[in-house]
Amino acid sequence: MLPQRDKKSPIAYSCYFTRSREGEQFVPEHRFSYQVAGTMTTNDGSREYAFNEGDFRFSRRNHLMKFLKFPPEGGAFKSLSVSLDQQTLRNFSIEFGCKAEKHVNGEAILRLKHDPLYKCFMDSLQPYLQIEQEGNEDLVANKQKEAILLLLKVNPELQDVLFDFSEPGKIDLEAFMNKNFHFNVELNRFAYLTGRSLATFKRDFEKLFSTTPGRWLQHRRLQEAHYLIKEKGKAPSDVYMDVGFEDLSHFSFAFKKLYGLAPSRI
Repeated sequence: MLPQRDKKSPIAYSCYFTRSREGEQFVPEHRFSYQVAGTMTTNDGSREYAFNEGDFRFSRRNHLMKFLKFPPEGGAFKSLSVSLDQQTLRNFSIEFGCKAEKHVNGEAILRLKHDPLYKCFMDSLQPYLQIEQEGNEDLVANKQKEAILLLLKVNPELQDVLFDFSEPGKIDLEAFMNKNFHFNVELNRFAYLTGRSLATFKRDFEKLFSTTPGRWLQHRRLQEAHYLIKEKGKAPSDVYMDVGFEDLSHFSFAFKKLYGLAPSRI
C-alpha cells in the first residue's frame, strides 16, 4: 500500500506566470479539470496531449504523466480541477447503485467534449477556493458528488472508469521500467504500479537487472540524456528534467562521472 498523504481539499486552482513543470509525476486519483487560461501539455510515456483555454479533461488515476504549463502572453496559466478519490466514488456507488461493467485500459487522459453544464459547474467552484477545508467537508463533498453526476450525464461511458476499484496487477517489470524510467517518482510508485510491494519490487528488480533500482535508473537516464544531446542536438538544460533528474547541477555531475565529459562538452 502507498503511504497516506496529508488531507488536502479536492478542489484545486493552479496559477502560474512562468512556464512550470509538476514535481512528482504520478496521478493518484481521478481528476476532472478545466483549462481557464493558457496551455497545458501532458505526456504519459506513449503520447502527448495539448489542452488550451476552455478545454475540459479527465485524468485517470494510477497513471504516470508529465505536465508542462504555459501561460498566455502577458497573462497567467490558470486551471481548476476536482479530485475524485476512491472513498468518494465508493460512497457514490452505494448511494446510486453505479458499478463498472468491465475494465477499461484506455488512455491516461481524456479530452472531454464541451458542454455548458461543465462550464457552469467549474464557475461554481470559485467561492470554494476561498473557504477552509476543515469544517466545510460536507460542502466540498457535495461538489464532488455534483462533478460525478455531471460526468455520468455528459459522458456516460465514464461509468466503467469511475467505478473500477481494482488495483494494479503484477506486470512485466522489465517492459514497464524501460518505458517509464524517465518519470521522476519515488520507488514505491514504481512498485505500486507494477503490482508489487516495495520489498518485492526491489527483489525482483535486482534479479532481473543485477543492480539496484536507484543505480539502474540513474544509468538509464544518463544513457538517454547522452543520446538526446549527441544524436538529437538538444541542450543539457532542456534534457535533464525530461529524463528524470530534478537538478541540473546533479545531472551534470553524474553525467561527467559516467562519460568523463560535462554534458555541455558532448
